[in-house]
Amino acid sequence: MDGFDLTGPLPTGTTLIEASAGTGKTFTIGALVTRYVVEGEATLDEILAITFGRAASQELRDRVRSHLVEAERAFAAAVAGRRPSPLDAHLELLLDVPDDEVRVRHERVRDALASFDGATIATTHQFCQLVLRSLGVAGDTDAGAELVESLDELVVEVVDDLYLKWFGEARERPPFDRDDALGLARTAVEDPQSVLAPAPAEDPVAGARVRFAEAVRDEVDRRKQMRGVLSYDDLLSRLAVALEDASAPARARMRQRWKIVLVDEFQDTDPVQWQVLSRAFSDHATLVLIGDPKQAIYAFRGGDVFTYLAAARTAETQATLDTNWRSDAPLVERLQVVLRGAALGSPEIVVHDVKAHHTGSRLVGAPHPSPFRIRRVGRSGFKLTRGKMVTAGDARNHIARDLAGDIAELLGSDATWCDRPVQAGDIAVIVAIRSHGLLVQRVLQEHGIPAVMAGGGDVFLTPAGEDWLALLQALDSPHRAPLVRAAGLSVFFGYTASELDAGGEALTLSASPDTLRGWALLLRGRGVAALIEAAGGARPSPRACCSAPTRSGCSPTYVISGSCSTTSPCATRSGCPRC
Repeated sequence: MDGFDLTGPLPTGTTLIEASAGTGKTFTIGALVTRYVVEGEATLDEILAITFGRAASQELRDRVRSHLVEAERAFAAAVAGRRPSPLDAHLELLLDVPDDEVRVRHERVRDALASFDGATIATTHQFCQLVLRSLGVAGDTDAGAELVESLDELVVEVVDDLYLKWFGEARERPPFDRDDALGLARTAVEDPQSVLAPAPAEDPVAGARVRFAEAVRDEVDRRKQMRGVLSYDDLLSRLAVALEDASAPARARMRQRWKIVLVDEFQDTDPVQWQVLSRAFSDHATLVLIGDPKQAIYAFRGGDVFTYLAAARTAETQATLDTNWRSDAPLVERLQVVLRGAALGSPEIVVHDVKAHHTGSRLVGAPHPSPFRIRRVGRSGFKLTRGKMVTAGDARNHIARDLAGDIAELLGSDATWCDRPVQAGDIAVIVAIRSHGLLVQRVLQEHGIPAVMAGGGDVFLTPAGEDWLALLQALDSPHRAPLVRAAGLSVFFGYTASELDAGGEALTLSASPDTLRGWALLLRGRGVAALIEAAGGARPSPRACCSAPTRSGCSPTYVISGSCSTTSPCATRSGCPRC
């Protein structure tokens, strides 16, 4: 597969660009949008960029805008008679035109930035919703319908109603219990495009399951329509239906609006999403598909390898981004020794070679300079099981200690990264589950190495989470003395154990329960924000005031609620050593 040249002819027709991690997928999309606009192939509002997540779409929007801003600055300097440098290769290409064309191109990029808020850079579902609303009655959807992220509550409701209707008065034992019915219903509703295969006539239980799944689908659809709600799958399927006819108004309208379509993370495309894109744009617009097929083998990513491969076969042009901009050449070369040519999930998904932009190693002077090492745990020194195996707990503890020692040796050396001493923040440890990460963190801290858990944190395991749990339990049962005392020890009341002991039953069963009952009414009537405001004006808590601030000086109790309250004890209590 040939490498994709960002300074070559602009893609036309359907182009598939394979891009491994670190090869610049988002950069390529931003650069292509800039070239299409600046070269006059399309205006910004004629370009559609799609990705598969809200965070990803926001990142893509930011990157496209930054590309256009950089291009505008380069053209502004050129119009003023200055040749800016250094520039990316595609900008050098765009500036390599006569002076009159430079001014024309400058106007194009300025117009694009002025109208950038109207650019269609969206997730697949946002794009479908936009199209369906613009189609009106032709889109077979209610413009006022509410889009919901999950139908699970509705599915549970339907299952309970149908199960009771079908089997509530039956004398015989039902062919499946309610939990099985719910699992069956969730599977049928979560994958609405799947076909429910008919059951063999000689298997009455299977037949009942199929009929129940069909009934659940029908009833869920009926109730969605009655309540005016749509799921994400509904958006896709309805748009696919609206595009089914070759002369459908939806096809004409979409082709009229968008001339260039770029799809990021294309390996995550499912069959219906590809059906929408193919029906609307194949053979009528420029369709650029960018993704990493090696990630399409992972079911948890929502990717469908067969959809990717089917789409790849329709592409007139296939190319690959063949430069890794993230990793050093020694590491890339050694990883390719292990993975070169490997077929992942299909003979058509092969690991292709890439070259590295960083030709040398930016890590210098490390005690173990090899960029790629595999550490193996031997059995000697361990208490083995009857099967002569090391127990998982012993192995994990050993690996954590070995890892911590390795990191300590690196940090204690004269190693440098990009010509500065290596710091703990330069090192990342990837683990499978949170408990493994906590083990590594603890062992690193025993070595005096600071370590934090990035992502995957459990807010309920924090002191603030424990305080909130104590408060909510007391609000639910203010008559129970143990729960009231637990709430009294939280930052919301701020009593110490000795104060609760000295106050006795009078403190536990009078003032605190009355306050809790009032807060419970406030929570039911006005919501969490009102509760936070009331709790902030309660008895000042030295623990809330003096605990380490986590954001803008606020204690964790107030940050956990999602806002920093100005009525927190730190904001009202004088004499606090931190205030």
